[in-house]
Amino acid sequence: MKLPEFKARLDLTSVLDDFRTLNPNDVGTWPLLPRIVVLIAVFVFSFAFGWWFFLNDQFDLLSAKQNDELKLREEYIQKSNQAANLDLYTQQLEEIDHSFGALLKQLPNKSEVESLLVEISQAGLGRGLQFDLFKPGSEVLKEFYAELPISVRLTGSYHDFGAFAADVGALSRIVILGDLSVSANAQAKDGSLVMETSAKTFRYLDEEEVAKQKKAALEAKKGARK
Repeated sequence: MKLPEFKARLDLTSVLDDFRTLNPNDVGTWPLLPRIVVLIAVFVFSFAFGWWFFLNDQFDLLSAKQNDELKLREEYIQKSNQAANLDLYTQQLEEIDHSFGALLKQLPNKSEVESLLVEISQAGLGRGLQFDLFKPGSEVLKEFYAELPISVRLTGSYHDFGAFAADVGALSRIVILGDLSVSANAQAKDGSLVMETSAKTFRYLDEEEVAKQKKAALEAKKGARK
């Protein structure tokens, strides 16, 4: 065996003997190396303990704060863009109000509904169609307008039905033709057809009716809360 290898084994044996002969009740008599090793172990344990019970929570808190900062920055950028485009938004709002007012003018009031029904019937008669049924239904009240359904059954040709639908669409008031069906006229031999449709028109509510609607909606909310 070479001398350096012998000295290395001798030193290792000496170190192990130092650890075997340690007296836990008399730390002051320990050799230098065991004291250094124990000191390092205590430091590592203390660091790990502090990391787990203190620093780990602090890093979680830091991460949460960083996420909050990102959200606040995004909100700031969004609101800054809104503030920068405030004039554009105001202009768009005015255009929407103007468009809404124009659409509202296409809705008849209560006194004009009767004349609108006459216009619809005249549109059919003007195309040579025969009205077998023209029955307005009950109004359905909405927030600021009312829907008026009309059950319609006409007899005529397919071409005249198309012309009638175009005439109704060209009226100054809004009229929608829905649930439309065309079938052969079993009671006629001239090849005429029968068209059934549910027409729907609208009228705007006056101030008194709007107030009643709001009051009814408020009472409904109170009843739902109870």
